Amino acid sequence: MSSSYPSGQLAIASPWRVAFQLAKREIVRFFRQKNRVVGAVGQPVLFWLLFGTGLNQSFQMQGQSFSEYYVPGTIVLILLFTAIFSTISIIEDRNEGFLQSVLVAPIPTWSMVLGKVLGGTLIALIQAILFLALSLLLVSQISVVGIALSIVYMTLIAIGLTCLGFVLAWKLDSTQGFHAIMSVLLMPMWLLSGAFFPIPDVQTQLTMGEKILRIVMLLNPTTYAVAGLRRVFIEQSNAWMPSVTLCWTVTILFGSIMFAAATAIARTRTAGDLK
Repeated sequence: MSSSYPSGQLAIASPWRVAFQLAKREIVRFFRQKNRVVGAVGQPVLFWLLFGTGLNQSFQMQGQSFSEYYVPGTIVLILLFTAIFSTISIIEDRNEGFLQSVLVAPIPTWSMVLGKVLGGTLIALIQAILFLALSLLLVSQISVVGIALSIVYMTLIAIGLTCLGFVLAWKLDSTQGFHAIMSVLLMPMWLLSGAFFPIPDVQTQLTMGEKILRIVMLLNPTTYAVAGLRRVFIEQSNAWMPSVTLCWTVTILFGSIMFAAATAIARTRTAGDLK
């Protein structure tokens, strides 16, 4: 029986083709699970409607309602929920044996990571764009160029958050543990990103607690995600925010570092891989 490959060599699939197929699999799986679609978008939109309506009267910022201020934070929350939860599939794939098959395949590790990350990024981006279209009813002054820039920026944010979810999910063997990390780590990251309240300004008299809060918020990568989107949506704001250059730089660096970390951790093996 003849073979088209030299003796002793295995057929190696194109890394880009593998990444595309894994990303496609993530998207198909997501839309087959309707509850994930509703949960990822429904909760942030509900927060936006409830908090936007309830806090508009007490929000003190000239020329800007809380509903408008809260739009970038809601988009980042959608990206966070969707991107992070999409990486739960890593735990599911390991328990079902699919991940072990991918790990022993003759493909580079980065190809598998790229496929998972690309799938989660696209899922998060689709839902964030849907909310962006809804939010244009409030943020009506944004231009076509601004919409395009916001989509590019949301893509960068989603890449970083999906890679973060990959790193967190790789060592876990249960979805319960993943949800615990979500509550302890990821929600505080969002709450301390400037999504819900502005970063304390050093030009005002700050208490010790406010100074510590400012430092924590400035060390939080999602702070620059929210601020970058807010600068696209709102040309002028009374709230202090990092510069546009700093926001884009931190977001790109965060995504690059997390992708490198995801690739590195994917080269390690866990007890679950032996199942």
